[in-house]
Amino acid sequence: MATLISGQPAPPFTLPDQDGAPVSLGDFAGSTVVVYFYPADDTPGCTKEACQFNDNLQAFSRSGVAVVGISPDGAEKHRRFRDKYGLQFPLLTDADRSVMAAYGAYGEKTLYGKKTVGVIRSTFIVAPNGTIQRAWYNVRADGHASKVLAELGG
Repeated sequence: MATLISGQPAPPFTLPDQDGAPVSLGDFAGSTVVVYFYPADDTPGCTKEACQFNDNLQAFSRSGVAVVGISPDGAEKHRRFRDKYGLQFPLLTDADRSVMAAYGAYGEKTLYGKKTVGVIRSTFIVAPNGTIQRAWYNVRADGHASKVLAELGG
């Protein structure tokens, strides 16, 4: 599994959001964007992570930074998740997990001592020039949004 490091170009993507509208990495050209990959909507860790990104959204916005969450879940599940928790950032569907694979956010992982294949909770800061500014793999959901914000100087 390939992993991305600072300075590498961020793999481009165009994925549908919770309303079916296409969202591309290129939509954020010239701005910093946080792209985070998570396993599933409305599960304990993913909910905690999404809510903490949402709670810090104003601070990200003040820093001129957008936030985008990506999981394999479909639009309907994303809409229910957004509505239930009042999430204010786009949730994108990577149904075939190809974007996750390009970012190294899908593959073999160890879960409770067993090797499995799945989504690797990962976060990337993509710089205005489209390169990876910072990459985190196998992150702990709780408290992660604050760490990303601190990295951005927010």
